[in-house]
Amino acid sequence: MRRSDLFLPASRERRGEGTAATERLVRAGLIREFGSGLWGLTPAGKRVREKVVDRIRTGMDAVGGQEVSLPGLQQRERWEQSGRWGAFEGEMFTLADRDGRDLCLAPSHEEGMVHLLDGLVRSYDDLPLTLYQDGAKFRDDRARAGLLRCKEFTMKDAYSFHGDEASLREGYREIRTAYERILSDLGLSFVIADAANSVMGGDRSEEFLAPVRDGTCDLLACSGDGCRFGLSDESPQYGAFADGDDCPDCGDRLRESGGVEVGHVFELGTGYAESMGFTVDGADGRPREVHMGSYGLGIGRIVQTMVMQGGTDSDSGDAGCYWPVTEWGSVAPYRAAVIPIGDGEVETVAAEIHDELGADCLLFDGEQSVGERFAESDLLGLPGKIVVGNHYRETGEVEIEDRNGESSSVAPEAAAAAVERFGAGG
Repeated sequence: MRRSDLFLPASRERRGEGTAATERLVRAGLIREFGSGLWGLTPAGKRVREKVVDRIRTGMDAVGGQEVSLPGLQQRERWEQSGRWGAFEGEMFTLADRDGRDLCLAPSHEEGMVHLLDGLVRSYDDLPLTLYQDGAKFRDDRARAGLLRCKEFTMKDAYSFHGDEASLREGYREIRTAYERILSDLGLSFVIADAANSVMGGDRSEEFLAPVRDGTCDLLACSGDGCRFGLSDESPQYGAFADGDDCPDCGDRLRESGGVEVGHVFELGTGYAESMGFTVDGADGRPREVHMGSYGLGIGRIVQTMVMQGGTDSDSGDAGCYWPVTEWGSVAPYRAAVIPIGDGEVETVAAEIHDELGADCLLFDGEQSVGERFAESDLLGLPGKIVVGNHYRETGEVEIEDRNGESSSVAPEAAAAAVERFGAGG
């Protein structure tokens, strides 16, 4: 992508609310506020989101998930069947259509998934079955902290259906493990905490919580390497532990911080299927109950939390975004910036490197000063810079610089390989 062609409305405004990470995302030109709890994505912001979604999709497909798409606008009848029409304590957006039928904007899709399968999945032999989607959810929440608490937000929600409790537990463990792999590949630090099921119902649930300086909940997280034990202020046993206590799983120390819930998994049992009359035929031809699990990952929350964990202690957005780089790669909007310093042969070489890298690099070819080019690359959090300037004129090599300032020199034809590790799925 050439910078001169990219719509990137980098903002210089200071926001009085939200978090430092929100300001970084705004000032980088990745997101823009449309009102309280409503956020839009620019082309560069959408690239980040789609890289996160692609990693989640790969992870869900690997455990047998099949992708679907359900409407966000749903009829009241299905929610009354499940008993949840009035259960969201004023957080559900409701409306009536021109014929007077009551509708809602779905805050989750358990009811929709049951309706999708009811009458189409008829046999016990068709189970287990896991379906997932990536789409908008709506809750009239008290908006705060940018993408962490929105009225419209994007979620990857998955639902598994099983013929018995043992199969549900196996499916729950498999998807839970898949979530661990996904979040690790994205570079998030996280723990897993027991949680209350609340309005979702069911017998068991766990939250995936990311430690941050200023979060949306209080968190106790084990500091031990590789240990995932954590407790949020909504965990049943939260009051039994304090900062500095021994971790009950590994014996290391628990540390207090803010936390962000980036994922939640539920063993829902048979409640939804029973209330909505969804059964399958067993081997003997008799109706059998269907057990269900529900699994969510907050896409916008993941994006902002990565910036929160990778940021500096400064509350200024000037430092820009820091996207994690793991063995899997990075979700940065572009893997590298190509920055020519000068014209003539320098510009020609920079354009050739850009053409080899393709759409996943950003070539600064406009009227910006050299300082502005470096500053914008840092605002976006691009993990690599390929600099073609005086060093190239003197040595015939281009400079490769990572986000931490470490640099090396390579021949121009080796530049693409030098930044390959910064690409998503690399």
